[in-house]
Amino acid sequence: MTAPDQADYVEVRNLRRLFDVSRPWLNRVIERQPRQFLRAVDDVSFTMPRGETLAIVGESGSGKSTVARMVVGLLAPSAGEVTIAGVSMTDPRRAAERRALRRRIQMIFQDPYASMNPRWRVDRIVAEPIRAFGLIEGERAVQARIGELLTLVGLHPDDGRRYPHAFSGGQRQRIAIARALASEADFLVADEPTSALDVSVQAQILNLMRDLQDRLGLTYLFISHNLAVVRHMASRIGVMYLGRLVEVGPGRALFTAPKHPYTRMLLDAVPDLAHVGRQRVPVQGEIPNPINPPSGCTFHPRCPFANVRCRAEVPAFRDGVACHAVQEGRLAPGTADAVA
Repeated sequence: MTAPDQADYVEVRNLRRLFDVSRPWLNRVIERQPRQFLRAVDDVSFTMPRGETLAIVGESGSGKSTVARMVVGLLAPSAGEVTIAGVSMTDPRRAAERRALRRRIQMIFQDPYASMNPRWRVDRIVAEPIRAFGLIEGERAVQARIGELLTLVGLHPDDGRRYPHAFSGGQRQRIAIARALASEADFLVADEPTSALDVSVQAQILNLMRDLQDRLGLTYLFISHNLAVVRHMASRIGVMYLGRLVEVGPGRALFTAPKHPYTRMLLDAVPDLAHVGRQRVPVQGEIPNPINPPSGCTFHPRCPFANVRCRAEVPAFRDGVACHAVQEGRLAPGTADAVA
């Protein structure tokens, strides 16, 4: 097998996920109702080079966490393919290679306490991946490695003797990061890792993740609903709406010259002292029902620039954005007004 292209360390192609939310069979027969499917993710594609941080943002219900779980293999896609380091995560013929790759892929969850066994001490929690993958032999060497990992994330080796309930939320997230690194992972998927923490602790965890990335060459897929959190964290940002990517671009460019109207609405909701006194357009309306989404562009019921084509035709993803108004030149990047 040839070595994977450095520019395509992670490839996600046409990813889809449907959930069957139909009522029980007997109810459907009596009431003469068809089966119902919720389209959580619809035709999502992106690539990630090694060492990059790609953040996926959007409102609750946009499908970003479902994408994260499909990428790491916790959830099987209904269609599409995920390839990491040249190994398909969906092809049954690559099962042996996939098992060898598993230890290099880890996930950091939103609630670290819920992802830990409360009856285990921290040293056992951190050591679990080491023992599961047989990375180190000998109990003394394992304990030494646990101490190194706890020190790496800003904790003391003696903290390994304590239980998860004895730590604060930020400290638990540090433990979760140490556990993820215990398997010598180089690709971490962080699903809302700071949303349950206060602002000061959020900054500490984000700075820790950036330091570890620089030191260990990690690749991050960062899931968040808050653009302010990922502003200084992500190399690129992808914006999701109702299961689709509507815009992808470099972090700085997306903040200075957003293209999609939904991205602009999200940015207007971010507090910024530099724009005090500037008129803001708050995020209006709610995400439609994904079981029965709007026709055409699913954002058109909330979009002030929608026209007849937007209501009838799904926009193609071109030049980093899926928007008829932008592609037709009716809306210039970074502006709040339609082009005359």
